[in-house]
Amino acid sequence: MCLLALFCLWLSSFAILAQPSRPNIVFILADDLGYGDIGSFGQEKILTPNLDRMAREGMRLTQHYSGNAVCAPSRCVLMTGKHPGHAAIRNNREIQPEGNEPLPAGTVTVAALLKQNGYATAAIGKWGLGPPDSEGDPSKQGFDRFFGYKCQRHAHNHYPTYLWKDGQRISLDNAPITLHQGLPGNADPKDSASYSGFSGKAYAPDLMRKEALAFIDESKAKPFFLYYPTTVPHLALQVPEDSVEAYASKWTDPPYTGKRYLPHRTPRAAYAAMISRLDRDIGDIMRRIEELGLDERTIFIFSSDNGPLFDKHGGTDCEFFNSNGGLRGRKGSLYEGGVRVPTVVRWKGRIEPGTTSDRVSGFEDWLPTLLELADLKSLTPKEIDGISLAPTLFGKEQEARPFLYREFPASGGWQTVRVGDWKALRKNLHPQGQGRPGPIRTELYDLKNDPAEASDVAAKRSEIVAKLEKIMREQHTKSELFLMRALDDLK
Repeated sequence: MCLLALFCLWLSSFAILAQPSRPNIVFILADDLGYGDIGSFGQEKILTPNLDRMAREGMRLTQHYSGNAVCAPSRCVLMTGKHPGHAAIRNNREIQPEGNEPLPAGTVTVAALLKQNGYATAAIGKWGLGPPDSEGDPSKQGFDRFFGYKCQRHAHNHYPTYLWKDGQRISLDNAPITLHQGLPGNADPKDSASYSGFSGKAYAPDLMRKEALAFIDESKAKPFFLYYPTTVPHLALQVPEDSVEAYASKWTDPPYTGKRYLPHRTPRAAYAAMISRLDRDIGDIMRRIEELGLDERTIFIFSSDNGPLFDKHGGTDCEFFNSNGGLRGRKGSLYEGGVRVPTVVRWKGRIEPGTTSDRVSGFEDWLPTLLELADLKSLTPKEIDGISLAPTLFGKEQEARPFLYREFPASGGWQTVRVGDWKALRKNLHPQGQGRPGPIRTELYDLKNDPAEASDVAAKRSEIVAKLEKIMREQHTKSELFLMRALDDLK
């Protein structure tokens, strides 16, 4: 009987080992990082060696689009697989005293689907999809673990007095800082001592890196999904001096004296240092995966939630760094610079190193892609807008996307659709204040020959305009929370 029991145990263990293990997923999401802000996408001033390595050992997606033009709606598309015309959250909307418009109860997220099928799940960084304890709290949207900011406004300070760890507020050794202020009138903007009150001891991105490494260590025996939505390089410009030193005196760097966001004595150096420090943290995560022997079982994805800020918005100088890679527009815009984002995917042994794909894709595609890569394709919800990228990642021919649709009710109200190389765009669909939508005019761009969207050819290609306008009409559904006057027949 003992021998029989041992034999059965051996057979059971063999069966478990014989089963294909599902891959770990590490999804790193930068905050306001432009298309041209990393080396593998053309950056020449900011050092990003680990991301450059990820690109050399994986695939660059050169025609990949964030979910929307600003933080919260972009992340909603990523989590749910629904484009902005169907998504529950379509703009940033703050909820007092702390948080943002929550994902509704019952939302099906990629995290929830993975968790239900054996994955350990963690979100570490900035959430922005629901206040603490709301239906949108990460603990109610598929995540076992959370560490970071639940409110976007709270995340404007990288030296906060507290962060959230699961359901607990964790106090940090930082003095309170008023988020939006300038230097006092009598302060010398060239004196480093004038800026001493705008930093602290506990730098939130450093704490996030430590939590991410701890989660990997704790979860190494089972498949895990680490969603890492860092707050870098979103303003304010704050980073420890040991990172700033690498860029000190490299360029002319006039001080930013603050007000809209916190001041910094060397804003260009600070912006570069924030990105390089993030790159260093990514390198630490990659090395930990390797040390644990998990490299060939782990998919790395890197992207950004939208394009970079407009110059001087809070001390940034995206023109100096060519942050949007020569594309038109920035954050808050549906021109290419506002939504086309640098994206890299690496899976050692499965994705051909050093490859590039120019297939049009977007954040809604990650939910079905990750499910397919995890051998859970049959669980893909039917009502989503995403299309799995798995064939493209594995180097197979894949049919072009029928269209990619975006809408954004802020900044005057925008709507756009891309079909092949044609892109139609409409603005002023939801004017602010007492404004009313005027005659709606559609712009048309041939992105193959005009990637900077410099020449509107709508007047010459009316048949293309009519086709794309029809798609825009069909893809918008009315949202009572995020109305679009011109599209929802509002007076």
